[in-house]
Amino acid sequence: MDDLRRRLGELACGRRLLDATAATGGVHLVGGAVRDLLLGRVPRELDVVVEGEVLPLAAALGTAATTHERFATATVVDGDCRWDLAASRAEDYARPGALPDVRPAAIDEDLLRRDVTINAIALDLGDGRVRAVDHALEDLQAGLLRVLHDASFLDDPTRLWRIARYAARLGFELEAGTARLAVEAVAAGAAERVSGSRIGSELRLALAEPDPVAALERIAGLGLAPWLAPDRPRTEQALALLPAGEGRPDLVVLAAAIAEDEGDADQRFAGLELTAVERAVLRAAAHAPALASRALAAERPSRLARILRGVPVEAVVLAAADGASAPVARWLADLRHVGLAIDGDDLLAAGMARGPQIGRRLAATLERRLDGEIRDDREEQIADAMGGT
Repeated sequence: MDDLRRRLGELACGRRLLDATAATGGVHLVGGAVRDLLLGRVPRELDVVVEGEVLPLAAALGTAATTHERFATATVVDGDCRWDLAASRAEDYARPGALPDVRPAAIDEDLLRRDVTINAIALDLGDGRVRAVDHALEDLQAGLLRVLHDASFLDDPTRLWRIARYAARLGFELEAGTARLAVEAVAAGAAERVSGSRIGSELRLALAEPDPVAALERIAGLGLAPWLAPDRPRTEQALALLPAGEGRPDLVVLAAAIAEDEGDADQRFAGLELTAVERAVLRAAAHAPALASRALAAERPSRLARILRGVPVEAVVLAAADGASAPVARWLADLRHVGLAIDGDDLLAAGMARGPQIGRRLAATLERRLDGEIRDDREEQIADAMGGT
């Protein structure tokens, strides 16, 4: 369809792709990019299949190419553009859940290895012809997600995670037969045969979706992660309080979705290859309800500061969503920024002996400053900290 080529050409990276393939045959835009163009959306990525060698096209697009010989693929990044190139191929699975063995194949066979019909569409960049598997264009119009064959989820159980993400992003529903196959695959333990690292990768992709809560809801709805219990109101309330440029919104979303009775969460997330810092945030966030109770019981600003100081901001905003919105809002907007106009050097200069008492005196003076008992005045703060020496 010339109209699709025109829409592609209106994108800067799409124009460069068309220019690079002007004199080359057998090059196709595939998958989500074609799907999104047909839906009138801007593609999130440009996936290209070449019936032949990918390296000449990679060289024509740019110099920053990463190649993967086993799968005959290359990724080219040049400025703001990224193209994922692959030689047209078919895939065979030695056993369910294993990585595929690949062999060269024509584009029509390449499309048959895709996850769902609406991603099994190719646009020939030379003549504008569209190729699609059976049901693809009809499913796109009907808003349905349909796998291409009955063993799809057994061959690659990560497709269960991907289909949940597609459903959330596009607002599509699973076709009846596909829904049945998903239920059967989960019941057969297919999802449990996926390595923790691959599940961790899929989880990160879900958290990067435009609506990550919807993605987690779909994942939980398919039974892929019983430890997830997404809570949209709680999540949105917490995210609304997260200061701009601070914290990790994705960790707020994930922490808010962890089931309350998930006692082995830290061990689980270690298996998913989350970093130590990410696990520390999730551990702290798991105590958000208790943190909220303590914050609400704090009678003085200094006590609130003791409770919240040093707690990851992701856990703090979740405590707000758990009922402590007023004290948390005060902490974030005001109290955490309160400091002293003096430091240890000032106390040494005033005659205090060097030692641990300096830190204790400064901390006590800061608490009185938080409680409004002393002013933001350097001399007054020195006098307060030196009192009793």
